[in-house]
Amino acid sequence: MTRTEALYLVPYFASFLITLTILLFVWKKNKSAGAFAFGWYVLGQFLWAAGFIFELMSPRLADKVFWDGFQWLSIQISVIALPVFAVHFSEYKFREPRKGFLLSLVVPALFTILLVTDVFHHWIYPNPHLISNSPFTELRYDFTPVIYGYSIYAYAVMLWGISILFRRIIRPHGFYRAQLAIIILGCLAPIIGSVFPLFNIQIASQRDATPFAIAIGSAIIAWGLLRFRIFEVMPIAREKVFEAMMDPVVILDNQHQVVDINLAMLALMGVDANDVIGKPAKMVFDNFPIPIKMYTHVSYARAETSFSLQGRDIHYELTVWPLYNSSKQMLGRIYISHDITALKELENELRKLNVELEDRVLMRTRELAEAYDTTLEGFARALELRDKETEGHSRRVTENTLKIAQKLGISNSILEDIRSGAILHDIGKISIPDEILHKPGKLTPEERIIIQQHPETAYKLLSPIPFLSKALEIPYCHHEKWDGTGYPRGLKGEEIPLSARIFAVADVWDALSYDRPYNKAWSREKIITYFHEQSGKHFEPAIIKLFLAMVKKGEI
Repeated sequence: MTRTEALYLVPYFASFLITLTILLFVWKKNKSAGAFAFGWYVLGQFLWAAGFIFELMSPRLADKVFWDGFQWLSIQISVIALPVFAVHFSEYKFREPRKGFLLSLVVPALFTILLVTDVFHHWIYPNPHLISNSPFTELRYDFTPVIYGYSIYAYAVMLWGISILFRRIIRPHGFYRAQLAIIILGCLAPIIGSVFPLFNIQIASQRDATPFAIAIGSAIIAWGLLRFRIFEVMPIAREKVFEAMMDPVVILDNQHQVVDINLAMLALMGVDANDVIGKPAKMVFDNFPIPIKMYTHVSYARAETSFSLQGRDIHYELTVWPLYNSSKQMLGRIYISHDITALKELENELRKLNVELEDRVLMRTRELAEAYDTTLEGFARALELRDKETEGHSRRVTENTLKIAQKLGISNSILEDIRSGAILHDIGKISIPDEILHKPGKLTPEERIIIQQHPETAYKLLSPIPFLSKALEIPYCHHEKWDGTGYPRGLKGEEIPLSARIFAVADVWDALSYDRPYNKAWSREKIITYFHEQSGKHFEPAIIKLFLAMVKKGEI
């Protein structure tokens, strides 16, 4: 190869090397949206440039026809790949993309068949011949209707893809508008350059100026890759709603760089998009009150923060979510900051109202408790007024019952139920006629049966009242005996409720300690002796033991 020939090939090799460099770079970024399809577009141009150089260097006509056909096949790769790239990169919503892609292969497939079978019909190369007007001979042939038809199809498809990119150029950030403009110019240059030979317009020593157009387009793309970091810093999930959101939002890629940011976040930060896009998150949000920089290495997070602004406490909730592509690969993270100041203020107001309400409920509960106690005491007082001989009995027996219960470790609400039951223990006597209730002498068997009905009467009176369900144990069971000889149900041992077993001791103690119409008061010693005798019969032994110890200490 002579020096003249080598110098002649320099621009074509430059085009070849630039295209190869872009191809290798883009192939490394094939995980980015559209990068894979763009790699195929650049591959088509790379193969075309290689085929052109081999055609130029081939001396024989047959070899030149072969490499020219190779160029036609190579350019079809770019024709197919460009609209695919445009759809992916711009996130264009395309109905039935798979079907559309298959249809786009029909014309290239037919052209390929005609190209391979040209030796039989010569619809592609009707009269190939060589001319010599440069250091290398050049292949010439007349362009047929098939070539013009395919060229029109190829231009239409590629311009349609570029139009999709052009629609997305209307973005709120100049950074991404510049990216799209670079891509559009880089794709238009080869298209424009390839038009000239179709109309026999020669702007270089070779009839085909496409290599120079590819070189120019590749140089533009290469500059965009370096200056605007195409396929490195690019929008993720860009939609109109993104800018319309009232919540500040920022998107970081897997390298924790800001790749998108909405107007609400820019307004909150007081910066321009060009100042933050492509910058590391830790630098951008270094002094930002919302702790985005603390959550750059997590996939999911939710945190609250607050800061003071113009004398007012501002509260934000930060939510972090991962972003995935269709292959379930994580592209980055979205950070949504939601202003919850109004909610926090409402919570504070509700907290104050709850405290006030609790105070009111507590006060009302006390009032109800007092009214409840007054009502129960009223019942007991009414019975005492009816039965003068037992006046004070309910008060005394209630006090002693509570003392025994406390010694047994009973407290809180159970103690309250015992107190209520003790006060109401003889409520069933309201059904006993006065002549029987006040009879000074011994009762007849019939009269005793009537007397023994008062626990059942108490049960019928009190059981419909829900809040007296536990207190009912004493009025209903206080005449049951430990050995099972009591009434009304003949309960035995621990079948008798504990409260009734405790009350029975206090009740009998008080009944024997004071005069009754049918019995005079016993002496203290006699009562103690009786209690010893009734331990295990009338009374539970453990309670008797405790009770007598309390009597001995003077606690009763």
